[in-house]
Order: sequence, then structure tokens, then C-alpha cells
Amino acid sequence: MDIGEIQRLLPHRYPFLLVDRVVEFVEGQKLTAYKNVTINEPFFNGHFPGHPVMPGVLILEALAQATAILAYKSESMNPENKVAYLMGVDNAKFRKPVLPGDRLELGIEVLRHKGSVWKTKGTATVDGVKVAEGEFLATVVDKDARTAAEPAP
Repeated sequence: MDIGEIQRLLPHRYPFLLVDRVVEFVEGQKLTAYKNVTINEPFFNGHFPGHPVMPGVLILEALAQATAILAYKSESMNPENKVAYLMGVDNAKFRKPVLPGDRLELGIEVLRHKGSVWKTKGTATVDGVKVAEGEFLATVVDKDARTAAEPAP
């Protein structure tokens, strides 16, 4: 999947689109994607001046976006009508810093899928070395569905 197809699926845009390409997809089972990390990323201006490090929360966000792509493609969902929401992250661990010039590989494996809810294990690596991991709980809902946080009319 190239960036055009990714943008047709995900609502995210620069600077928050964190998946550049999908290189492997097995319906309902796994997905492998990557993010090219460049010094031009806006977060490097402040994280950290003189010592640029990709924020861990953005590595988790990249894994969550890859999870959403897996769900959309597995169910042939129309992103015009559906949206994926992250419900939770468990067991997040950060092993090594991600630096400008790194190619962040995003590996997603489905642990459970029931109805609209997906539980995945995400692993981020750079040059074959694990840099971060976590378990993600996501749901795909109709875009016009009310969220629990919305007040009743």
C-alpha cells in the first residue's frame, strides 16, 4: 500500500499521519508497515533541542494507526462512513530511542477480534532491533455514532 491508499483509509494528515507504507497484509491476522523518521518532523524542534528523539507516544500512535489500517482492510470498511478509535493501550514499553534517519518498522498482530473491537499486539523496530511495543484495543464505529462523552440533546 502506498501513501495514497493509506490516506484513503486514515483520516490523519501531516503532521499526524505516521504510516508511510504498508509492505505486508494478511487479512484479519497481521500487517507490517513503516514510517520514515526525518529531521524535518515538527516534534524534533522541541523534543529535544540538540538531541532529537521521537516521542514514545508518537511511536504508539504510529502502531495504533497501523492497527486501524489492518481493521479497515480486513473488513473492507468504507472510511467515509467509519472511523477507528483507540480505546486503550496496555503493556507499553520503550526499549531504545528513535532518531532522525531511522526507518521505524511497525508490526501488528491480531490477538482478538470480535464485532467492531480489535485487540492487537504492536511492535516497533529499527534495523531489526525492538524499540517499542504495546497492546492496542480499538473499535471501528459509524462516523455519525454518538460517543459516550457527548451530552444527550
